[in-house]
Amino acid sequence: MSKSSKPSTPYGGAPASVSNEEFRDRTVSRLKSIQTHLETAPRSGKLKGKVCVVTGVGSLTGIGRAASLTFAHEGAQHLYLMDFDGTNLPDLKETITKKYPDVKVTIIEADAADDETISGVCKQAIQEEGRLDVFFANAGLGTNRHLFDTSAEQYTHVMRVNALSCFLAIKHASQAMMKANPSRGKQYGGGSIILTASVAGLNSGGGALDYSASKAAVNSMAKTAAYQLMRTDVRVNAICPGLIETGMTAGMFEYARARGTENKVGQLNALGRYGISQEIANVALFLASDESSYVNGQNWAVDGALSSSMPTVAGRWA
Repeated sequence: MSKSSKPSTPYGGAPASVSNEEFRDRTVSRLKSIQTHLETAPRSGKLKGKVCVVTGVGSLTGIGRAASLTFAHEGAQHLYLMDFDGTNLPDLKETITKKYPDVKVTIIEADAADDETISGVCKQAIQEEGRLDVFFANAGLGTNRHLFDTSAEQYTHVMRVNALSCFLAIKHASQAMMKANPSRGKQYGGGSIILTASVAGLNSGGGALDYSASKAAVNSMAKTAAYQLMRTDVRVNAICPGLIETGMTAGMFEYARARGTENKVGQLNALGRYGISQEIANVALFLASDESSYVNGQNWAVDGALSSSMPTVAGRWA
């Protein structure tokens, strides 16, 4: 195709184009629909009978909270929900038990990067429910410091929170998941361990050096652990979110809204927008359920196609 020719669809004619205002309105509508879909979606029971642990559930707009509500909606038997900051934990428990009274909820204010804590919650699940099926290691923190402004202590702290927490989840949850218990409906051992990584762990340009290094470690652990746990039916996968509106990224969104440039946030990916926590929770649900029974050792980018391309000029085909 020459530089002067216009791209066309396979059926002839140019691809549909919309104004910035139309695109913004359409995006807002779509995000609202995604954010509220649990209010009308039927409970299909994808996690019926499963015992799950989710860490990093404290943020009111975070991935952990969205996943907890989604897991409850899909019939999880017992949710063990953990966060270092316990401020919003009671509200999360009340929200779930009020809407899903059939789901047991245990809230835990603790450090997801503490060995005894993670070992303890896995043992607690076995003692109380006789099984552990899903561990969503979502706890983490973000940074934005330049390399020269990052101390050794800061780097170590980020690696501890973001990477060590995932290591401990894999180590302790896998051992608990391998325990079969026919009397509790678990005929054979197995389970799903889900790690929250980032596109910053796949390619450069997605975050600060310490943050990116920690998420690259998480992605590596997902791949390596799958083979460390060969033939156990314990699966390990990492989700790599792109730009998602959460408590961690709240500052960026507040700044953009104050400047009236919110419509530009996330414009570099093929969908031309940012994502929301529910979109990551939907992927976590798939990985937690038996529908993903043959998905193992993968780093799943959920980023609107941001990581799928070299840099391009908007509106021009490579």
